[in-house]
Amino acid sequence: MALMTVYVDGERHRALPGQTVAALLLATGHRSWRTTRLGGRPRGVFCGIGVCYDCLLVVNGLPDVRACLRELRDGDRVETLRGARLPACTEAPETVRPVRDTADAEEADDEADEVA
Repeated sequence: MALMTVYVDGERHRALPGQTVAALLLATGHRSWRTTRLGGRPRGVFCGIGVCYDCLLVVNGLPDVRACLRELRDGDRVETLRGARLPACTEAPETVRPVRDTADAEEADDEADEVA
C-alpha cells in the first residue's frame, strides 16, 4: 500500500489511501482544527458522520469541507481555521421571482409548459 503525501498548514504528512482528513489530523495529535466565529471556541470531530459541521476546514482552497467525510488525495493541501473563511462569490446569485399564491404558481407552470 503506497502512502500519499499531504500538507496540513504547510507541514508535510504521510497518509494512507482511504484515510479521511479527520483521521489524519487525529493521528497526528490535532484535537481541534477550527474555532468558532464568535468566541473562538475550539472545534474538531464531534459526530464523525457529517451531520454537525464542527469539523469544517479548507482543502485545496475550498472552504467548508467536512474533515470527517473527505478522503485525502495525494498532494492535498489542508488548512485549519481560526474563525470563518467564507467562499468567494464569483458570480451574482440568480434572481428568483417569488410566487405569491397557488394561482400564480399554476400560471407560472402553464407559461413554462407553453415555452417548452
